[in-house]
Amino acid sequence: MIMSDRIMRTKIVFFLLPKLHLLDLAGPAQAFSTANDLGYGYDLHYVAEVDEIVTAQGVPIRASRDWPELRPADLIVVPGWRSPRLSPRTPIAAAGKQRLRAHHAAGGSVASVCSGADALGAAGLLDGRKYTTHHDLTDELAARYPKANIVRDVLYVVDDRVITSAGIASGIDLALHLIAVERGAEAAARVAREMVVYARRNGDELQESAMLRHRGHLSDLAHRVQDVIDSRYAEQLRLSDLASGAGVSERTLTRIFTTATGLTPLRYQQLLRLERAEHLIGHGATVESAARAVGFEDARMLRRLRARPLAG
Repeated sequence: MIMSDRIMRTKIVFFLLPKLHLLDLAGPAQAFSTANDLGYGYDLHYVAEVDEIVTAQGVPIRASRDWPELRPADLIVVPGWRSPRLSPRTPIAAAGKQRLRAHHAAGGSVASVCSGADALGAAGLLDGRKYTTHHDLTDELAARYPKANIVRDVLYVVDDRVITSAGIASGIDLALHLIAVERGAEAAARVAREMVVYARRNGDELQESAMLRHRGHLSDLAHRVQDVIDSRYAEQLRLSDLASGAGVSERTLTRIFTTATGLTPLRYQQLLRLERAEHLIGHGATVESAARAVGFEDARMLRRLRARPLAG
């Protein structure tokens, strides 16, 4: 699903705070940058409350104080800063907190990596929601934000357009999830391959994307068939054609695919369709239009799948 020049690109704004961890920033920035290089339409921006941020690793980073104009489809990401202990006061000014609140109130998404969750908490965005953070910080953040619901030992959590991740390399996991939801499973798979990362998820909310969730196996044949389904999930794919393309019988394909992923090829395709349809519905599409967009002839099948989600 390569983006057309006529489609408005998604802005990803990294809000940089003092002593941020390089990988908390570099991981998701690389994922979104790679997605943009592959034609999936992302514009990256780096803003801060000062002109220069010195990272926890001692590398200075120049940033802009001027925020770009944001739409609801855009994302603000707050990378984490030095841990394992939180600072007594969250290093974010009142104006920064208001930026986060206003963007979310306007329908936008906000995300954090590691201790970046502290900034979301200070802005009041964690209250009443589930979230996660680095395991060294869970007790401190749980005490600091008692109205929020900490989820321990998971890679990331999504709750009402507030997306939090565990920290360090899990920022890549978070970015791949968002790319899969917004641009499709094929896009996330291509980015993961370009970055030479192992696309495997675990934890709360099934860690969302079916493509990523069912890629943690070593079957080359299953991966090749998943590549086909990922790129053509909205089409009518016959098992016989998938098997022929893989050079095996239908029975062999079903056995190997199910052993590797836990799903039959058809159930895997349906799960991709369901997740993409849920994303479209969450952004204002009707059930009928979402069903057509993901390849269902009418909305009845989508309604059945939404009522009884597939296992996986």
